[in-house]
Amino acid sequence: MSARQDGGADAAQRPERKEVVQRGLWFEEYEVGTAYLHRPGRTMTEADNVLFTTLTMNTQALHLDAAWAAEQPGFGGERLMNSMHTLSTLVGLSVAQLTQGTIVANLGFSEVSFPKPVLHGDTLYAETVCTDKRESKSRPGEGIVTLEHIGRNQHGDIVARAVRKTLVRKRPAGEGTA
Repeated sequence: MSARQDGGADAAQRPERKEVVQRGLWFEEYEVGTAYLHRPGRTMTEADNVLFTTLTMNTQALHLDAAWAAEQPGFGGERLMNSMHTLSTLVGLSVAQLTQGTIVANLGFSEVSFPKPVLHGDTLYAETVCTDKRESKSRPGEGIVTLEHIGRNQHGDIVARAVRKTLVRKRPAGEGTA
């Protein structure tokens, strides 16, 4: 372990202490039916929208062209946040709490929906419900966890929802419980 990883060169001179490394949940720690609330939220900006939209080659005028969007009925004259940015941010908000260092793979998304638009300046708040989990039949030491991600804006309106299946590591031998 490098000095940077263990807290610096003088770490050996410190008294013994308990150290907790930020990580997601091991398979055994997921509880079906539990809602995990991810905070803080993320305020979506025009810069986020333009950068993500152009990086992903989505030239939809509703994301990029303020003058054109202002003339369109049904959107209040505002540009919409790219829905794939909303989905990516929704999942990203869950990483530190659920999957940081414990996920093996995303197995797929289903039931993706965007019931209300997200606009520049809206804040996205994420929550995740564990809806199912089972041990992997083909990969010992891992399990499949099904998660429902729900995104709400600052008014509490649901703006995004997605079901995601993940392959998650089981707790390594010798790893204590929290």
